[in-house]
Amino acid sequence: MKKIVILLICLLTGLYEVRACDICGCGVGSYYIGLLPDFKKRFGGIRYQYKTLRSHLGPGGTTSYLTTDETYQTAEAWGGWNIGKRFRVLGFVPFNFNARENQGETMRKAGIGDVAVVGYYRLLDNSLTTRNSKLLVQSLWIGGGVKLPTGKYEPAERKVNEETPNNFQLGTASLDFTLNAMYDVRLMDAGINTNVSYKLNTANQYDYRYGNKFTANLLGYYKFRVAPQVSLAPNAGVLYEAAEKDREDERFKVDVSGGYSLMGTVGLEATFATFSAGANFQPVLSQELAGLRVKAGNRAMVHVTYLF
Repeated sequence: MKKIVILLICLLTGLYEVRACDICGCGVGSYYIGLLPDFKKRFGGIRYQYKTLRSHLGPGGTTSYLTTDETYQTAEAWGGWNIGKRFRVLGFVPFNFNARENQGETMRKAGIGDVAVVGYYRLLDNSLTTRNSKLLVQSLWIGGGVKLPTGKYEPAERKVNEETPNNFQLGTASLDFTLNAMYDVRLMDAGINTNVSYKLNTANQYDYRYGNKFTANLLGYYKFRVAPQVSLAPNAGVLYEAAEKDREDERFKVDVSGGYSLMGTVGLEATFATFSAGANFQPVLSQELAGLRVKAGNRAMVHVTYLF
């Protein structure tokens, strides 16, 4: 147990100083996992995510006729498959709905986003009975993944709006990679779940590279067994995201990029035999995005999942 705690501290503190955002979860770069539904073999379902962003802010967050409000909604097919006792694969297929409003005029984009696949290896899986006859269970999964350039990227968007984050895209047009770790420790029905990922972005064919991104979330939860096949798991925690500044032509840093956001998370997960449903709300606790010229809003997510 002590070794696992030390490993998690190293993961969190060793990457903490990465400064980043694409802009922290909005637009083309969010892969929040949170609590996975309880499943033994496979699951598949739909997630809906809602996020907002305000750009073109002046000193102190002041607004002007240039200030733009952006909304990012994603309907995402996601699924997981446990292969044997040691391997797990997760997949994400997003469909994005983007909207940008300025001075009463609204621009919209909709289409498939960037498909992602992540593979995990279970490094630790054990359980023991404490001196108080309580069951302590813990697991650690580590792995990596790839994000494919399946979403549409419009280079003209960047050229026309150089003072706006290059976020209003359906995809990045780049092949990117992730390093991931999931740790869960549970004493009877009370547990703590941690997800850590680091996304390594490559330059796309238009010589634009989004900044590498670090994401970590910590959730505490409690499972109430309200019936033989029905359980409720309220949960709460924090989500931290950070990313390096974007680069153009692999040399020039993009000023309107980079930063961090710290968000709270409160939610509820419910399992009914072979179905799972959940929702969470993520209020902003602290942020510093693109030199304070960008401000992210609160987020929300819901999902419905079939376990089989």
